[in-house]
Amino acid sequence: MNETSLFREPKNRKLLLSAGFSWLFDAMDVGLVSFIAAALSVDWNLHPQQIGLLAAINSTGMAFGAAVSGSLADKYGRKAVLLWTLILFSVASGLSALAPNLFVLAVLRFFAGFGLGGELPVASTLVSESVPVKVRGKAIVLLESFWAGGWILAALISYFFIPHYGWRMALVIGALPAVYALFLRKAIDDSPRYKEQADKRKLSFGERMSSIWSGQYQRATITLWILWFTVVFSYYGMFLWLPTVMVMKGFTLVKSFQYVLIITLAQLPGYFTAAYLIERVGRKAVLGVYLLMTAICAIWFGNAGTAGMLLTAGIFLSFFNLGAWGAMYAYTPELYPTSVRSTGVGFAAAFGRIGGIIGPYLVGLLIDNGTSLTSVFVVFFIAIVIGALTVLFFGRETKGQDPDRV
Repeated sequence: MNETSLFREPKNRKLLLSAGFSWLFDAMDVGLVSFIAAALSVDWNLHPQQIGLLAAINSTGMAFGAAVSGSLADKYGRKAVLLWTLILFSVASGLSALAPNLFVLAVLRFFAGFGLGGELPVASTLVSESVPVKVRGKAIVLLESFWAGGWILAALISYFFIPHYGWRMALVIGALPAVYALFLRKAIDDSPRYKEQADKRKLSFGERMSSIWSGQYQRATITLWILWFTVVFSYYGMFLWLPTVMVMKGFTLVKSFQYVLIITLAQLPGYFTAAYLIERVGRKAVLGVYLLMTAICAIWFGNAGTAGMLLTAGIFLSFFNLGAWGAMYAYTPELYPTSVRSTGVGFAAAFGRIGGIIGPYLVGLLIDNGTSLTSVFVVFFIAIVIGALTVLFFGRETKGQDPDRV
C-alpha cells in the first residue's frame, strides 16, 4: 500500500478531523475577538488605540503560549499539551463574558491567547508527524483550512447573536470547546515518531534551543522567524480590524459583519488550492506566490473606494493570505527533526506573535494619529513582500523530504 492510499485510512482521517475541530475552535475565538472589538467600540465607547491594545494583549498571550507549549510538547508529548491548551483558552474565553471593564477583559484575553497560541503549533506538529511524507503538506494545509470554518462560525455567531443578545453571549459560546476536550482526550494519541523516541533521553530545553540555532538549522530558524513575523504582523493587523474598518468606511455594524462573512468564505478555496499545489510545485513556490499576491491585494483593499471594490479586494486578500498561512504551517515542522520539532515550531510561531502584538496596535495608533487607511495598508504591503522574498531566496525546499534524515 502506498503512502497516498495510507492517507485515506480511517485513523488518518480521524486525526485530521479531531485536530481540525480544535483548530476551528481556535479560529472561532480569534474571529469573535475581531467582531466583539467592533461592538465594544460602540458599547464601551473605545478609541481605536484601545481596540488595538486589546488585540495586542490577546496576541501577547499567544506568543507566550506558543513558546512555552512548543517546548513542553517536546518533553511531555503532543497530546497532553494540546488538551490543556484547549481547556485553558476555552475557560478564559467563557470567563471573558463576565468582564466588567476593559482591564479585566484584557487580562482574560491574555490567558485565552496563551492557550490558543500554544495549541496551534502543537496540533500542526502532531499531524505533520503522524501522516505519510507524500501527503504531509496537503494534510497540514487541510488542517489549517479548518481556520476558515472557525472564522465563518464566528461571523455567523456575531451576525445572529451580537446585535440581539450582545457580545457577552458570543463569548459564552466561545467556552464550548472545553467540552470538546473530553472527546479529544480519547480521539487522538501522540504521533508514532514521538513514541519512537519515548524511551530515549529527552533533550533539555537548553539543548533544544542550541540545536535549532546550531549551524545545521540556523538558516532555517532565521528564515522562519522572519516569515512568521511578517505574515502574523500583516494578518492580525488587517483581519482583526476588518469589521471596524468596514464601520469606519461608513457601513453599519450589521452590514460590516455581512461583508466580513463573505470575505471569510474566500478563505476556503484559498486553502484548497494551496493544498492541491503544495505537493505538486513545492512549499517555497506556493508560499512566495501567495504572499506576493496578498501584498498586491492589501494595496488594492486599502485603496478601495466603493462597496463593490472593497468586497472584491477583501475576497482576494482573504483567498491568498490564508492559502499562504496553510503553506507556512505545512513548511515549518518539516525543517526540524522530531527531537526538537515542537520547540522549533513553537518559537517560530511565538516570534511571529510579536508581529501579531505590534500589527493591530499599530493600526489603532496610526488611525488615532490621522493616518489614512491607504497608508496603513502600504505598511502591510511592505511587510508581506519582505516575508515572501525571504522564503524564496533563503528558504530550503522540503517537499518529499524526511526531516529526521536530512
